[in-house]
Amino acid sequence: MSVNRYARPLDGQVRLLTKVARMYHERGVRQAEIAAALNISQAKVSRLLKRAEAAGIVRTIVTVAPGVHAELEERLEEKYALAEAVVVDVDPDADAAELLASIGAGAAAYLEATLSGGDRIGVSSWSQTVLAMVDRMRPSTVRAATEVVQLLGGVGAPEAQSHSNRILGELARMLGAEPVYVQAPGVVADPVIRDSLLADPSMQEVARHWRDLTMAIMGIGSIEPSNVLATSGNAFPADERAVLLRDGAVGDICHRIFRADGSPVHGQIDDRIIAIPVEDLRRIPRRVGIAGGEGKRDAILGALRGGWVTTLVTDLRTAEHLAERD
Repeated sequence: MSVNRYARPLDGQVRLLTKVARMYHERGVRQAEIAAALNISQAKVSRLLKRAEAAGIVRTIVTVAPGVHAELEERLEEKYALAEAVVVDVDPDADAAELLASIGAGAAAYLEATLSGGDRIGVSSWSQTVLAMVDRMRPSTVRAATEVVQLLGGVGAPEAQSHSNRILGELARMLGAEPVYVQAPGVVADPVIRDSLLADPSMQEVARHWRDLTMAIMGIGSIEPSNVLATSGNAFPADERAVLLRDGAVGDICHRIFRADGSPVHGQIDDRIIAIPVEDLRRIPRRVGIAGGEGKRDAILGALRGGWVTTLVTDLRTAEHLAERD
């Protein structure tokens, strides 16, 4: 709180309002002490302070800390109906690795500050950005969540398997939560294999966990896979990516593909995915998308337009681009 020192004392009442406001807000005098000093009741001191605010004698000023982009975050929240936007200050000259590290650090700080302790968290399996977040988290001194569940099949080629396991295992350890793995690949050869795996009792149990999630932490992927996803054996081959692109696809969340307007892409490819169903994903109250960089802008925009995420963590330049889009 600050006191406007330039309000003209038009009468004794304004003078009293100003005096009480200065004693309380600038000098830190308690209301009971003000009442005794001015020979008025404490209830009247409280009323005078409220009137001082209403009259503009006392004004609330919020000073934004360096590196915090509150106004831009609010623009994104309003424009895309987000519950929350988190804009990470990234050096304009940062390379891809530095960008990834900065967004990961921003997501880690956001997560540490907002967990309730009773959350049941779903997490995407092959996201480099989510792994960057996990690598920058600090172990919680109290249990910060009850369980962490893979949202997408986490079984892949041996050289990439550690990526998926590290995301889930390390996040669960940091939060003091129980890990729930999806013991299946994210993409299989045909719908019959997919249906057979989903009918297995272990996958039925995972599906039960999916329906009970309170929060999801997800990377937002472009159609072109990352190096980790490409080597995992869970990426779509080039001919299938070409089909998706012709259908207007711009990105995916947990291998659920969507177009520029956010609408999901259904069909044979989607029928081979072992991941949380779209309807279950959308029922999760808090869905945090973590992504940034020029190559992800169309995918992020599609995710926002389609309501795939309720919270976005991204870098400053991407946020500025999104704020200016029609």
